[in-house]
Amino acid sequence: MVHLRQVILCLLTQKKYLCIASLISIFVVVTPGYTASQPFNECVTGLKSKARGQGISDKTVNQVLGNVKYLARVIELDRRQPEFTQTFAGYFNARITDTRIQKGRQLIDEHQDLLNKIQLESGIPAKYLVSFWGLETNYGSYFGDWSVPDSLATLACDPRRSEFFTRELINALRIIDAGDITPERMVGSWAGAMGHMQFMPSTFLNYARDADGDGRRDLWGSIEDAMVSASFFLKKMGWNPDLEWGQEVKLPQEFNYSLAGLNRKLTLEDWIALGIQPVSGPGLLPTEQKASLLVPAGHKGPAFLVTDNFHVIMRWNRSEFYAVSVGHLADRISGEPALSKNPPVDEIKITRDQVKQLQRNLNTLGINAGGADGIMGPQTRKAISVFQQRTQRIPDGHLDAELLEAVHSAIQ
Repeated sequence: MVHLRQVILCLLTQKKYLCIASLISIFVVVTPGYTASQPFNECVTGLKSKARGQGISDKTVNQVLGNVKYLARVIELDRRQPEFTQTFAGYFNARITDTRIQKGRQLIDEHQDLLNKIQLESGIPAKYLVSFWGLETNYGSYFGDWSVPDSLATLACDPRRSEFFTRELINALRIIDAGDITPERMVGSWAGAMGHMQFMPSTFLNYARDADGDGRRDLWGSIEDAMVSASFFLKKMGWNPDLEWGQEVKLPQEFNYSLAGLNRKLTLEDWIALGIQPVSGPGLLPTEQKASLLVPAGHKGPAFLVTDNFHVIMRWNRSEFYAVSVGHLADRISGEPALSKNPPVDEIKITRDQVKQLQRNLNTLGINAGGADGIMGPQTRKAISVFQQRTQRIPDGHLDAELLEAVHSAIQ
């Protein structure tokens, strides 16, 4: 509580603007919310009622929700997703490393019998399962050390995405109720992703499998359960065993970059007619197969033709950067060469607030960038491409500092 005497002393002894800033910081800290124990406890009481109403046993409700803790750091992390601000080079180079490639090859040899059996049953090649494994938990070396019940309860009690995380919390309770895992062992990411393959509780309930026959779907302790569950998910999402994820390609000198983007699909034959060629060796795609062109780092970086299996990878994680990384890591694990054209590493990071302002500016210019959500999705890239065409730039839909300034200047 800020006392009147403190306020008066502050105004008499300090510059007013410093005093006001100090007082604002005090009020921000003490503003009521779920950081205080009472509101969080009230929220948890409501969650207990919802859980019981959805069939969770009293034992699990009391054991788990009777002991959950508010995690302020989880709320901080929820407000900054690195995929929305990192450059492609920063994202990709941090994930595709020689160490990870070599470890992936070693693990394919180590688990060859299991992975061959899975491929026969599901059609999912070993290199993709191991690639997901490598990107999600560095091959099981780090599951995350957050208590999933604590994290999900914290997020369920935050108004931003309360409905979604309440469902995930109740699903986590169902997993505990079924005896698949104890509350103490249910650890994962701050957002509630769990086990070798970082399944959210809802994904776990729908796709996790007890492959080793011990009566539990143990995605933490059983590599067999984890791999079979991942393959089952990918198969159900529509994985085509006759296709690769995509391939790196070379573009002709005067290529029309406005054709790039997941919203446009042409047959490989059509792309070849436009001058696109595989970087090395024969093409990996049948000529009648439809594919989209991606240039995740713009015209200065590598280009990829991606298939329907790329969209399946994005059902796992909606980030295009992630999906390209999964595909390329799988290629490297299976012996394919590194990219022929590295993404530029000298680009500055663009903040989410800058993206929001860009979206507002593009909309002001009459170019539909969608809502100002700060996410560089397909609609925003398309709007950037339109602006680039209008201003005689290469229409690759790529955002950099120069384009931010150009759009800002255009509305002055």
